[in-house]
Amino acid sequence: MRILILGAGGIGGYFGGRLASSGVDVQFLVRPSRAEVLARNGLVIKSPLGDLRMPVKTMTAATEPVDAVLLACKAYDLTEAMEAVAPATGPSTLILPLLNGIRQLDLLDARFGRKHVLGGLCHIGAMVNPAGEILHLNTLQRFVFGPRMPDQTDAAERLFTAVRPGGFEPVLSPAITQEMWEKFTFLATYAGMTTLMRAPIGAIMAAQDGEAIMREMLDECLATAAAGGHRPREEAMTQMISSLTERGSAGTASMFRDMARNGRTEHEHVIGDMLARARTAGVPAPLLRLSLANMQAYEAQRSATAAG
Repeated sequence: MRILILGAGGIGGYFGGRLASSGVDVQFLVRPSRAEVLARNGLVIKSPLGDLRMPVKTMTAATEPVDAVLLACKAYDLTEAMEAVAPATGPSTLILPLLNGIRQLDLLDARFGRKHVLGGLCHIGAMVNPAGEILHLNTLQRFVFGPRMPDQTDAAERLFTAVRPGGFEPVLSPAITQEMWEKFTFLATYAGMTTLMRAPIGAIMAAQDGEAIMREMLDECLATAAAGGHRPREEAMTQMISSLTERGSAGTASMFRDMARNGRTEHEHVIGDMLARARTAGVPAPLLRLSLANMQAYEAQRSATAAG
């Protein structure tokens, strides 16, 4: 199976590199500057689970259909990404998005047709350093995908067979939409609160009302998920609460880290989309509203500074 990976950053580079090192036919669709770095240094992963340095196949423009496309871009680059991978999609091509949130599904369905678009998510702490190396920040490397409709089951199983040798123990989920909503619910709370408070979880928990406010934000997201028919399951709920209220935790959302380096963020795709769904469902969401306004103010200031 031929797999095209859009991007060779923290997510695409990490999982794509692991697949390539196991002999899977992987090619990376990247910008010319990234292609130059990969040609010069190879794909470099530094991880507590084992380092990797190897040459990889790259292209700067897709030319012909492949069996599967793995989208590992930021949500704000999705429109550009869809156009970039369009020449690589054929009548039987599968598209596997590993983006945060769920709004990407509607956009991809509209562009490529629902039958081609699987559901997917990942949990990993990874980033690219100034040298172009991928830094795996911990041992988490969860990679989950699955069919969103019964007619996709056989194709999803074939893709699972293809990526299984990658060494990161992928999961083929029969309830991928539910799993995506669970991550969405957690992430909207996690990103919303760490960016609003400009602080990691442990520092928020140290505030007098920090845990209470965190739980109120989570309740808004839970109510929104429930209104959409996807209230998180008990096991997922337990994990969320544990992570969001962990005393002394240095954990922050990637959105917070993007913000800390004055970069673009996915706030509209995550916090904004959750708030829009809350409003549509009639769910009161004052903290989501405050969090989104905070991020929009940040983006207005960042854009003004960048414009000089």
